[in-house]
Amino acid sequence: MAEPIRGKRPEATAPTPQNTPATNAPISSHAQQPGVSSIREDDMERAAAASIFAQNPQLVQMIQGRLGSLVGRSSGYVESLPATVRRRVDGLKGLQKEHSKLEAEFQQEVLELEKKYFGKFTPLYNRRAEIVNGSTEPTEEEVKAAAEDDENNDAEDEDKPEADAAKTEQKSEMPEDVSGIPEFWLSAMKNQVSFAEMITDRDEAALKHLTDIRMEYLDVPGFRIIFEFSPNDFFSNKTLTKTYYYQSEMGYGGDFIYDHAEGDAIDWKPSQDLTVRVEAKKQRNKTTKQTRIVKRTVPCESFFLFFSPPKPPKEDEEDDDADVASDIEERLEFDYQLGEDIKEKLIPRAIDWFTGAALAYEEIDDEDLGSDDGFDDVDDDDDDDLSEDADEDEETDEEDGSGKPRQEAAECKQS
Repeated sequence: MAEPIRGKRPEATAPTPQNTPATNAPISSHAQQPGVSSIREDDMERAAAASIFAQNPQLVQMIQGRLGSLVGRSSGYVESLPATVRRRVDGLKGLQKEHSKLEAEFQQEVLELEKKYFGKFTPLYNRRAEIVNGSTEPTEEEVKAAAEDDENNDAEDEDKPEADAAKTEQKSEMPEDVSGIPEFWLSAMKNQVSFAEMITDRDEAALKHLTDIRMEYLDVPGFRIIFEFSPNDFFSNKTLTKTYYYQSEMGYGGDFIYDHAEGDAIDWKPSQDLTVRVEAKKQRNKTTKQTRIVKRTVPCESFFLFFSPPKPPKEDEEDDDADVASDIEERLEFDYQLGEDIKEKLIPRAIDWFTGAALAYEEIDDEDLGSDDGFDDVDDDDDDDLSEDADEDEETDEEDGSGKPRQEAAECKQS
């Protein structure tokens, strides 16, 4: 069940089999942490260290393997305790086991409660779909309820000077007799940062035909997201679904652990596949000097890659390439988070995303806002150098007399 919008809250890292332990980890306040000899970066130049690792991938794998083998190993502290104390420790482990069973029961009951209230939400979602698609009009009671909220918001904003400017009516080119709310879901998705980054200009033409986004729970732990489309020129599917599965075994805190996702195959119409583009390259024959145009299809960014989720690495493949495994893990976490955002945010509060009201309760990173003020984060150790640089910049500006930053700074900002 989706949480009510109350205030900003940090985004949690999506649980995956790679980053979520399935069993309890030993915890001891007096235990010595295991360690291995490490290469200190302050003993050599950073560039030299990077060069050593770049030229010795086997060394990197050996170090990673060594560190991995130490995870979860006992420091020997507990084993050194007297037998009577170790017996008490075992007793606490037994209590923790019972606690874990209760946590699992709690999560299961929470899931059942979510399903119960999802059944109550469903008629509201169906009503929303009817209004969005123009098959019915809202009742006077529904409109009046929204007007009461608007009046309360106006009372809170009446002292804000920017409120009057925001209320200025803009003329729309949309005719008054238009059916439903055109591009409702496309607009809602574009106001959600993660989806806005995925949706390309080419995607928008297809997503304008999106008529509804629904979800349903599975008989096994997991859920399915359903995208419904009106007839369009891009694909013949009436619905596109993506199903998220959880592992049968719960995690350390009793939470469900994401296992994998499966998406529908898209039946693209000829030359309408939005996940690829055609490149045309001119080639010249060295002997005859004749030229020809060679076309090839290459993958490209598209929202519709959402329905082709990444596959978790197999156990025997995890150690083959650490960089590849790390990349897959990040993609799995991002893919799972997208599914959760649709389930917990977009579907329950679609109107707030359409109007943009939900953005007031989202914690957005500076990178998402496209901040480009020319400054980068630095360590405290560089404060003195920064002060000197600032003085030099001020002197240069004064000599220039134009009041504009130096050309070097402008070029750096654009790069």
